[in-house]
Amino acid sequence: MNLSRLLAAAVLVAASIAVSCAHAETIRVGLPTKTYWPTTVAETAVRQKLFEKEGLTAELTIFRSGAETFEGMAAGAADIILDPPSLVSAGRKKGVMSKIVANASMGNFGWQLMVPIKSSLEVKDLNGKKIAITAAGSGSDLLALWTIQDRKIDFTRVPVGGGGLVPNLLAGNVDAAVVYSPLSFQILKSGEARTILDYSSAVPPNLTAGWIVLDKFAEAKPQVVQKALNALYGAVTFMRANRDVTVKLIADLYEMPPEIAGLEYENTILKLETDGNMGAPNVKDAVQLSMDLARLGGLKDIAPTEELYSTQFKPVPTKP
Repeated sequence: MNLSRLLAAAVLVAASIAVSCAHAETIRVGLPTKTYWPTTVAETAVRQKLFEKEGLTAELTIFRSGAETFEGMAAGAADIILDPPSLVSAGRKKGVMSKIVANASMGNFGWQLMVPIKSSLEVKDLNGKKIAITAAGSGSDLLALWTIQDRKIDFTRVPVGGGGLVPNLLAGNVDAAVVYSPLSFQILKSGEARTILDYSSAVPPNLTAGWIVLDKFAEAKPQVVQKALNALYGAVTFMRANRDVTVKLIADLYEMPPEIAGLEYENTILKLETDGNMGAPNVKDAVQLSMDLARLGGLKDIAPTEELYSTQFKPVPTKP
């Protein structure tokens, strides 16, 4: 009799799991490169089962740059991505209709223009030199273009992908590189490179990155977008409240010493936006400033600011 009850219970549990899996919708998250804070956020959401708690199954895809990530979304390879507003603007002008649905970062935290430690070059000396970026149209490219305009110099931008920035810089294949954290912290601490321009302080605060979806995806699956944002901002909330766990994750994910992971936590993770609300009073000005800087950097034919973001969603952070 007990065995019969046990078997019946097992069948019920199996059926419950099957129904749960059948109802879990997949969200494909596109990330601009591996060793970068959006990957930390998405991995935290996965490991803390925040997507699961929202009834979603997350598939993370890491691209080689922000531009490639945007192209991946446009081609149908990702549902939600992290990228700068400039790519949304450029995309809309080319028929790729997308919007920022949540504000992720209001500064270029950890981004640095770097040269090899033995190089005597300063920013003013970069005329005619080769500067590594991840890809044309990416965040690193915008910062390079901004440098050209702001410092009134000219140099050649060399796209090498996110994984190619540091190797090409240290090998001497380029004269300098626009490097994001925690890689910038790592090679600074190791003594392999030095900073000649810190973009976190040099560039005025603006909306540097947001979570983006295609208009048609937001229209067809608004609940999925909302749940994905809940999970991602739940991850940001969790990371801020759990330093040791987050530092260990950063160190493990990117194979770097805990002290470097700690620098990434203090200088980047703790500065990320926790609200994400694109309807907040300061957001439109922040997007406008971002596009003004992009225009200074050489971006032309910019879409109207109000077309670049949506106030339809407001993240409600998922609790672990």
